[in-house]
Amino acid sequence: MAGVYIHIPFCKSRCHYCDFFSGTSLERRRELLAALHAELELRAGTAGPFPAGEPLCPANPRTDPAAASRTAPTTTSRTDQAPVSQTTPAKGPGVITLSAANRIETLYFGGGTPSLLTPHELGDFIRQVREQWPDAPLEEVTVEANPDDLSLSYLAALRREGANRLSIGIQSFLDRDLQWMHRRHDARTAVETVKAARRAGFGNLSIDLIYGVPQMTREEWRYNLEQALELQPEHISAYHLTIEPQTPFGRQARRGTLREADPETSRAQFALLREMLCGAGYEHYEVSNFALPERRARHNSHYWDGTPYLGIGPSAHSFDGERRQWNIANLSRYLELLPQGAQCETEALTPDMQYNEYVMTRLRTADGLRTGDLAVRFGARKLQYFLRQAQKFTAAGTLQVESGRYYIPPAHWFISDSVISDLFLA
Repeated sequence: MAGVYIHIPFCKSRCHYCDFFSGTSLERRRELLAALHAELELRAGTAGPFPAGEPLCPANPRTDPAAASRTAPTTTSRTDQAPVSQTTPAKGPGVITLSAANRIETLYFGGGTPSLLTPHELGDFIRQVREQWPDAPLEEVTVEANPDDLSLSYLAALRREGANRLSIGIQSFLDRDLQWMHRRHDARTAVETVKAARRAGFGNLSIDLIYGVPQMTREEWRYNLEQALELQPEHISAYHLTIEPQTPFGRQARRGTLREADPETSRAQFALLREMLCGAGYEHYEVSNFALPERRARHNSHYWDGTPYLGIGPSAHSFDGERRQWNIANLSRYLELLPQGAQCETEALTPDMQYNEYVMTRLRTADGLRTGDLAVRFGARKLQYFLRQAQKFTAAGTLQVESGRYYIPPAHWFISDSVISDLFLA
């Protein structure tokens, strides 16, 4: 069981809160697409030899029809034992790969803005994953999308290409706040897009919302939630606005022209979020995520339950249980260095680091952690340490235990970081 994430680092414009790696120029689009296909081959362990001195990216037949005819006569020589004039891209020391024996259950296109690609371009990646991992069930194929990119014809084509889940970045149903965030769509477009996705055959939709917006009142937040519930998405992600230093909002905050939301206001908005969504039948299964029964985000759940995953593209992360790797967050350097193998930073997770990550990710979810599983994974000494540290929180009610399962009650998730950090090994 594993997942694949593909990062599409293109945006038409930058939102004022976003600090994910992306750019607004599409000049190197074709090169990037070919590079992403090449890295997929590399991380599946199937990359063949490439001619020395020839860029790996521009002439990839998956993204350049003309290249397909140009390279066809040499296909056999490229997969046979390489002559002296050819080189094989180096995997580099310890590059995380997943062999063809792995069952890839989820594929997630994130960004950036994946919906800037054509449905066929996205479909090429879906087909490649199925080719390289023949046993891949691909039960969930998610595409992040902006409402203004999604016409009915685009959505129908995307569904035919194999995508079966959309994550739509609505963020707000208030035009004032959308303009303030520098989003390109308006509230009416957001509503029409969700309805169009249904007509196109998507039966699994997620929408994103942002709370903790300084100027947003309680009643305006209630209106946002009412609008979301009217659309009946299978999944809702609600994130508190974070002012990141290297964003337009961060610069405004340093100049003193932007104030963050009052903590009590944010706490009240979180409480209203839980009240309305849980009251409408949604399960609050992770700090920021709500789902109808059996509709949890399977790919994102990999991040919380320790499932291995590959990250493809500039700035993308990979994880194999013992190591975490992240690709260089620079498009030009990513394209330049990929022929030498995936260029990534690697963090080897010590047993203590693995324990801390286990505690953090499990306690972000409604499932929590089970002491039996913790003992099997990390041994009796770490289990005893956890039990000692947990005592003051169970006494205070911010951590509960039922039949060996420890969990933070969702009503306390707004302060979960302070609980979790005290359970870490120093």
